[in-house]
Amino acid sequence: MFVDQIKVYARAGKGGDGNAHFHRGKFRPKGGPDGGDGGRGGDVVLEADPSTDSLRPFFFNPKLVAKDGDKGGANLCTGRSAEAVVFKVPCGTLVSRIVESEDAETGEVVESYEPFADLTQAGQRFVLCKGGKGGKGNVHFTTSTHQAPREFTPGEPGEEGRFHFELRSIADAGFVGFPNAGKSTLLSKLSAARPKIANYPFTTLQPNIGVIHFGPNRRGTLADIPGLIEGAHDNVGLGHDFLRHIMRCRILLFVVDAAGSEGRDPVHDLETVRTEVSLYSKELARRSWHIIANKMDMPGAEENLERIKDRFKKIRVLPVSAETGEGLDKLRAFLDQKIGQDHGIDF
Repeated sequence: MFVDQIKVYARAGKGGDGNAHFHRGKFRPKGGPDGGDGGRGGDVVLEADPSTDSLRPFFFNPKLVAKDGDKGGANLCTGRSAEAVVFKVPCGTLVSRIVESEDAETGEVVESYEPFADLTQAGQRFVLCKGGKGGKGNVHFTTSTHQAPREFTPGEPGEEGRFHFELRSIADAGFVGFPNAGKSTLLSKLSAARPKIANYPFTTLQPNIGVIHFGPNRRGTLADIPGLIEGAHDNVGLGHDFLRHIMRCRILLFVVDAAGSEGRDPVHDLETVRTEVSLYSKELARRSWHIIANKMDMPGAEENLERIKDRFKKIRVLPVSAETGEGLDKLRAFLDQKIGQDHGIDF
């Protein structure tokens, strides 16, 4: 089960209470105050982990709770602070605080999200909820006129709240297009990824990430985004669940069935998908994009290729056949130029 968004409740640990204690020794039966401070409560911490690709663990355990700090001890001993609890999330997780408000017209409680953390780099950490400070022991309340204080302060409560985690896949380039355009086949031919491939719509129901190797020390990442349909910007056909994953891609590769093998017009498909992306996000629409004309081995593809080039004169069009391998070398060289990165080691 793939989970790319989830609501969780998080609570950091409460600080330990301070101690009201007086020293008692063999030769000091009535010693002064020596109550120690309470320990700090544990933090709730998120860490971006590249080996994690889903928010599925939080589906079964949506409560993120840290331990409380210990109470202060005698002889000025501070209570033990609780350790931070670290929860691993995939790279590309956007964290928002859930804020509840009352609708002025209906009186219903409405939830809104306030983004405040974006975990994109491997190993990046973020303190979701801070643990409470420990309370002060009675030793802090001693004065010249008040030498036997019994006052102490309780530990502070830890931060808590409800949060929304949203996974947005990270890749250098993303394949975008209608179902059955051949995006998954392309990913399998260009990388070691093995997405599910079949001749029916919506085979891909979750984004697949593949690593493409261009040579010694150079590689890039490709994302196969599930197929979009008209109305995706209005969440038709799980549109928002799919579109969010291309927000991280540096460039967009619009994959189209150039042969129109399912009775579709490739030019209209490209116009429709471009419109859906633009309506979903103006920022996304301004991003660099190119066209991959797939299925060039099929009848009618050459004629449609000329129509595509005529309609999108300023956009680079790369004709390929993922099935036969035609044009894949040129596509790989193009991607090397656009997204190839030096990673210091050869994979």
